[in-house]
Amino acid sequence: MRARIVQTNTTPFKTVPIDPVTLDIIENALRNARVEMDTTLVRTAMSPGIREQGDAFPLIADHLGRMIVGQFGSYIGPFLDGYDGTVEEGDMIFLSDPYSVEGAISHNNDWLVLLPVFKDGRLIAYTSMFGHQSDIGGKVAGSMPIDAKSIFEEGVRIPPVKIWKQGVYNEDLIKLVMHQTRSPEWCKADLNALIAACRVASRRVIEMAERFGDDVFVSATENLLARNHRAMKALIESAIGEAPVSFEDYICDDGLGYGPYKIRCTMWRENGKVVLDFAGTDPQSSGSINFLLNENMMRMFFGIYMIMVFDPQILFNDGYYDLIDVRIPEGSLLKPKFPAALSGRTHALGRLFDILGGLLGQKTPEFLCAAGFSSSPHLFYSGTDKDGEWFQLFQIGFGGIPGRPFGDGPDGHSLWPNFTNVPNEFLERYFPLRIERYETVPDSGGAGLFRGGNGILTTYKFLDPGLIAIHDDRWFTYPWGVNGGAPGQRAKKILRRANGDSEVVGNKREDIPVEAGDELDFITWGGGGWGDPYDRDPALVAKEVVQGLVTVQGALAYGVVIEGSGGVDAAATDALRAKLRTQRGSEIATFNYGPSIDELRANNDTGLPAPKQPKWAHALAAE
Repeated sequence: MRARIVQTNTTPFKTVPIDPVTLDIIENALRNARVEMDTTLVRTAMSPGIREQGDAFPLIADHLGRMIVGQFGSYIGPFLDGYDGTVEEGDMIFLSDPYSVEGAISHNNDWLVLLPVFKDGRLIAYTSMFGHQSDIGGKVAGSMPIDAKSIFEEGVRIPPVKIWKQGVYNEDLIKLVMHQTRSPEWCKADLNALIAACRVASRRVIEMAERFGDDVFVSATENLLARNHRAMKALIESAIGEAPVSFEDYICDDGLGYGPYKIRCTMWRENGKVVLDFAGTDPQSSGSINFLLNENMMRMFFGIYMIMVFDPQILFNDGYYDLIDVRIPEGSLLKPKFPAALSGRTHALGRLFDILGGLLGQKTPEFLCAAGFSSSPHLFYSGTDKDGEWFQLFQIGFGGIPGRPFGDGPDGHSLWPNFTNVPNEFLERYFPLRIERYETVPDSGGAGLFRGGNGILTTYKFLDPGLIAIHDDRWFTYPWGVNGGAPGQRAKKILRRANGDSEVVGNKREDIPVEAGDELDFITWGGGGWGDPYDRDPALVAKEVVQGLVTVQGALAYGVVIEGSGGVDAAATDALRAKLRTQRGSEIATFNYGPSIDELRANNDTGLPAPKQPKWAHALAAE
């Protein structure tokens, strides 16, 4: 049953003409309101994941629930479709269960607040924000067990409930929820920060409507949606062909010893629309790497990629959704059946951007990006310190952005543009650890005309006993290069014990005990290279050798010979490049994936057991 909107004023909004200046003012006022939401959140949240790294996402939608400004697209439609209740003035909705909103939020840790904005008895807009909570209960600290078999192991699941009902705060509900978490102070502060951010945006919307008039404000949002529709329609006609193109990529493993898991997508244009068909994607995992992909979220991902590649000046919103048909097989890795575990979904989520790049670039390879840092590696560290106080760290790692048509990939950056790193000083002040090294990994970015960004080496020295957990990927398959560029280097984690022992540890592991003095080398992967590395300016390669981004040996991948003085040996470089071009031949492959899956298994050099071929439920039943 669809939610019932209760309005004391049912007068419909009138469509009125909007002049360009007014539209520009309202558009930028909405942009600024979104920024103000972020600022409010950062200033009032407590957890490092939100306050320091910005792991939260705002949304301002029109009165029909369509996103006007935001990042992940609107989840309000799926919520309204599935919510058996009323939406009234003074209400505020609170939820975290992905299955209750068709995957519009992707795991239990994301707490979402939704505020319907009423003015003079009419619903005029929605403001919303969701943010990652550092702990919501469950079987492990951090509430994201990579070895979970169902969502019931992943902490408290909150269905859509009213945290405020007609202006009355539900304090007992909050007490119940906070009772489930190991870090109630952080969670309560973060929830209040989400609420405050939504209220700030609500005030700004009302101020705009009061200044320009309700009908002008609503008509302006319609104009913004329509403008986006026109722009995207033109981009689709010019960039997407009618002939189907396919691309596939992999999640290396599931943390249970099986993998890689394939994600496949086929794209074509049909009757003026884009079809994105994920037929051929592997079935859901018995572990937690499943990603319950909401179709609107995929539409937004596609739109963001199209806009950023072809026309970055467009303000993306929900206006073009009817132009994109997303088809995801039920029971697949991207549409798992309840109660499949979802806490390790970040790897599939990020890998979709690599797949979009691989799809869109086949018709226009000049716009093609290599594979990049398409995940959000997590480190968890928890225990009791020397003073008997509980500590718990959740941190997102950064890596190499891919080489791109217009330049090198940045070194040590996040998949999400607005994320920032947690300062090392903050970590050392509030947690029993010390950062011994924080540096780029030379040569980890794939060689190319435009180099892939380097990964990062962070060495954590643990000062108190505790447990750590690691969630990462791209340790078995390579981040591929394009248009002649080489793949980036893979991720690796090395645990060095205080007694002198060391071991390579898996990139998806839970409950690894550490003692005081143990050190962890947390190495992330590099981005793939773009273009022919033998066309890269040798002087630039030499400069990067001096800067520590490329080694003397690594410079040979560009066909550049570095002299003992640090300069370029021009004659030797010309000779080497001529030799390497001859060996390669004149044909340059569009994609360089590195070794095949079978070759990787046969020549496994990761220091870890190669993942075994996954067995699906139907195959196990047959056995």
